[in-house]
Amino acid sequence: MSKFFYVKMAGNNIKKNRKLYIPYLLTCIGMIVMFYNMCFLAQARDILKITGGETLKQILFFGMIVTAIFSIIFLFYTNSFLIKQRKKEFGIFHVLGMEKKHIAKLMFFETFLIGLISVIGGILTGILLSKLMLLLLFKIISFEVPFGFEIPINAVIFSIFLFSGIFLANLIYNLFQVYQSKPIELLKGGNVGEKEPKIKWILTIIGVACLGSGYYIALTTESPLAALKLFFIAVILVILGTYCLFTAGSIAILKLLRKNKRYYYKSNHFISISVMIYRMKQNAIGLANICILSTMVIVMLSTTVSLYVGMEDVLRTRYPRDIMIYAEDISDHQAQKLNVFIEKQIKKNKMIPQNFVQRRFIQFTVFQNGNKFTSDAASLQDISTVEFILLDDYNKMENQSISLSKGEALLYTARGSFKGDIINFDGTKLSIKKRLSSFNMEGKMLDNVASNYFIVVVNDINTINQIFHSVQEKQEDIKNLSYYYAFDVNGDREQQIELIKDLRKGDRQIVQDISVDAVAEARESFFSFYGGLFFLGIFLGFLFIMATVLIIYYKQIAEGYDDRKRFSIMQKVGMSQEEIKGVIRSQVLMVFFLPLITAVIHLLFAFKVITQLLSIFNLTNISLFAGCTVIIIIIFAIFYSVIYALTARTYYKIVR
Repeated sequence: MSKFFYVKMAGNNIKKNRKLYIPYLLTCIGMIVMFYNMCFLAQARDILKITGGETLKQILFFGMIVTAIFSIIFLFYTNSFLIKQRKKEFGIFHVLGMEKKHIAKLMFFETFLIGLISVIGGILTGILLSKLMLLLLFKIISFEVPFGFEIPINAVIFSIFLFSGIFLANLIYNLFQVYQSKPIELLKGGNVGEKEPKIKWILTIIGVACLGSGYYIALTTESPLAALKLFFIAVILVILGTYCLFTAGSIAILKLLRKNKRYYYKSNHFISISVMIYRMKQNAIGLANICILSTMVIVMLSTTVSLYVGMEDVLRTRYPRDIMIYAEDISDHQAQKLNVFIEKQIKKNKMIPQNFVQRRFIQFTVFQNGNKFTSDAASLQDISTVEFILLDDYNKMENQSISLSKGEALLYTARGSFKGDIINFDGTKLSIKKRLSSFNMEGKMLDNVASNYFIVVVNDINTINQIFHSVQEKQEDIKNLSYYYAFDVNGDREQQIELIKDLRKGDRQIVQDISVDAVAEARESFFSFYGGLFFLGIFLGFLFIMATVLIIYYKQIAEGYDDRKRFSIMQKVGMSQEEIKGVIRSQVLMVFFLPLITAVIHLLFAFKVITQLLSIFNLTNISLFAGCTVIIIIIFAIFYSVIYALTARTYYKIVR
């Protein structure tokens, strides 16, 4: 026997099974290309030259980890499909005289050839596309692309080790599958699952409970902090519920339809339901995977696109004025000196200030239980920030002449809800004289992602001290309040930067711990951060779409081979070609679009909690997110339909 016998035979087997292996090979190469490029970008020297480059590198490193984990899971999943389709072929080899050790050798060389082609092709293609990826990233974040070309050796090594490990793990799994199977089991490997599945009511109930719980969490979450804590719990529950309902719930629904005699005893329905009851046992996991991947694609693209498109809104939400100055615990004398100094520097730089916002205040972080605020951390979900402002400052700021008696207050609810007319701060009670419908409060509140945010206007600092003692259980009084001064200016970016430098030099001579924030400085950092998220969204979205396409393609092939004999028998017993086409069309459409419809339902229930999460990133424009989501769903549905049309042709060819 020639020493190259197994190599040649492995190559011939790959050629003969090209319908299975070419998409798999292309997917492996694509995964390696994407992983290499994410490694390349995470290590590229030019990234550090960008403002906010460290944050961008962290985003890209996170993308590299996600790509690696997804590659491991997805390539193992597709390999398990391939070995299932090849079992019958290995069974024939065994019957013809090949021992399992010879089949193992053959499988080794097949895996080796696929792995070698994938790794070499993937890395070389990745290197060729790396500059294009860098160009795309820098274009998104509006940064000038530098000259030069680099090949990080670590990216090459990581790619080789990761995917060599994946191919080795898949080979071990395949060998285990063959060695534990008897020859007759290998010959019938493609027909496993033909026994009619029973209704698993417990699994169906668990699926409904998980899905309902996930939906309930998404619909009842009222604050960004709660959304941050509960979102991933809801995601896990929805994923578990989806898998349970696709595997058990779908069979239960189909069997209930079969009991409905009026619906079931029609030619199209009779055959479609009968076939699908058998097929769902094998295809339910694949359909659930398509549903989860479709949901991830839509959520990821809609959020990152809305953040990128609405970047100017996000920037202005975080920085509502061109220049903002903030300091904690400063005296009235220091505040007056700061006011004089700021006005002097504005005149020095020949700028005209507009849209002033100035106030003195103090903030407490407390926990809300109805109308009571306490320091007892009973529930993180009810964490609140309460900002206190003196009445004189409020009247000056809002040009009002309101008066308050002792124990009275004005209340503005910026975020959250408050019912009743009495505010209770651990025993210190204030009567709400008036609820404010608006407040000129932009700025520091937006830094805080607490569940709730309230502004309370009180008569004097003694009232604030009394509340401070009640809530914080401290004896010393509050001596000074915080300081906030914000304004817009005319002038270009360079002029604003000069003004900021002058303000920082002098401000720190008056108050040591002071911050000066400006839109002109933050814009580049925002572009690098949100542009990086947008790039990651496109990158991972494409990765998940590629996986969705492959799962759909393999599902169509598997169902085609499984259904070919059935439709041949139906034709022999009298069904016309048109009737068979109608049955095939209704069955494929029902199965194919079920994951997409379910994905859209998931997204509708998740919409509220996603908007809460986006508010943490300072995106409060819900209509923008809704518009981006609708557009992404429409584009994805069109793309999904194109995939259906292309893969359905393969199915029809096999069945005919």
